[in-house]
Amino acid sequence: MGTVMDVIHHAPDVLLIAVSVVGLGLGLALVRYMRADRATRASIRQAMRVRRGWVRLARMAGLTVTDKTPGWLADLTAPKGTTAPRVLVPKIKVRADRFGVIVRAKCLPKVGLEEFQRSARFLADAWRCTRVSVTPDGPGRVVIRGVRTDPLVMATEHHPSGAVPADLSRWSLGVDEYATEVVVSLANVPGVTVAGVPGAGKTSMINKLVCDLAPSPAVQFAVADGKVSAASEGDYADVHERLFAFVGDDLDDANALFKRLVALRRARSSVIRNVLGVKNMWHVGPSEVWPLTVLIIDEAHTYFREYKGSDQETKRLAALTAENARLVEDLVKKGRSVGFLVLIISQKVTGDAIPTFIRDVCPVGLSFAQKTVEAAVAALGDDIRNWPDASPVTLQDPAYTGVAVMAMQGRPGFARIRTPYVDDADAARIAITTAHLAIDPALFLDTSDPELWADLPDDDGTTVASIARR
Repeated sequence: MGTVMDVIHHAPDVLLIAVSVVGLGLGLALVRYMRADRATRASIRQAMRVRRGWVRLARMAGLTVTDKTPGWLADLTAPKGTTAPRVLVPKIKVRADRFGVIVRAKCLPKVGLEEFQRSARFLADAWRCTRVSVTPDGPGRVVIRGVRTDPLVMATEHHPSGAVPADLSRWSLGVDEYATEVVVSLANVPGVTVAGVPGAGKTSMINKLVCDLAPSPAVQFAVADGKVSAASEGDYADVHERLFAFVGDDLDDANALFKRLVALRRARSSVIRNVLGVKNMWHVGPSEVWPLTVLIIDEAHTYFREYKGSDQETKRLAALTAENARLVEDLVKKGRSVGFLVLIISQKVTGDAIPTFIRDVCPVGLSFAQKTVEAAVAALGDDIRNWPDASPVTLQDPAYTGVAVMAMQGRPGFARIRTPYVDDADAARIAITTAHLAIDPALFLDTSDPELWADLPDDDGTTVASIARR
């Protein structure tokens, strides 16, 4: 009896605590709403409608299952000889952001991933979304992404923090058409091709990568820019202080840089087991003494074009570009395990611009806007013909400047990605503050043990050590 009286006595206190908790939750929600921007407020209201109408919508969309086995309470209250079947609705949790809503749902028997995907267009109409996607979220769960506004036409900016990245193999490209972050793993990736018409956003995307990785001493950059003559010109003028090497459109200078890097690649290949204790650098990751060496070749067709003619100078240039292609092929095909990454950028990556023996061994390919289907196929492969809605040919509208297309790793089809713009002032700021980190990666290997390089000849007879010290 005393226990019952105690419960009754403390009931007001319990009720007060419950009301306080609910009030606190509502207060926090109100504060979040008031502090949100206009787009996020609209999404918060949208999320409230989704929660409120979910049960009714799920029944109309066929996302329910009937449980003919009643629970013990329903069995007790049902008339004798009858059962009380229950209509089960998947439980959901809804979160809002500036683009729309993210709904996480628990699956039920006969209501799984395929059923949710078939209902996606109905959910999009009911939730007033531009598009809805449904993807797995672990065993027995799905995540439903509904975007109210199209992320692809909303220009975004990236302001690099200058902090050392925690993971050097992670390249965040931007967000896809569902406002989901798209990340490419650079681990064990020897080469990346980037294509697109001028002004489409190629260089800004590369500048973002440089700015994000520049604060780490375990990454070094070299640039060959085929559309300028000096480092103070063109798209890389703001980041040139963070580069350990730069060449312009001079074919002899480019050839010397490519030879220099191939010499480093050969030296690393010969000593990696002794220095790192592994045969693949990515097993231990980049370090200050064995940095990830990123070679950016912009307007790459400048260095690979075929020269035709019988005069002496034309023959010399033809031999030079042929050797350039061979040297870059060496870095792409053999540099992965010793810490090389080659980024090849051109308006188009057809066979006459980029040799196919280089292009086809680059596992990651991106394309910004293209004018022809042939250029899109060269950049992304023949499968892009089967996905016309994702073709970069559809990105020629100025609203899509900064939007790229790439094949998705681990799933069929292609993704369209809104890449952020990096302001020149931000790029210069990062380059200036990290300029002291720009060191020729060959010097680390040479300094650690001079004998490692001394007797290793280059293909033209010179020693690797002599090239490394240039």
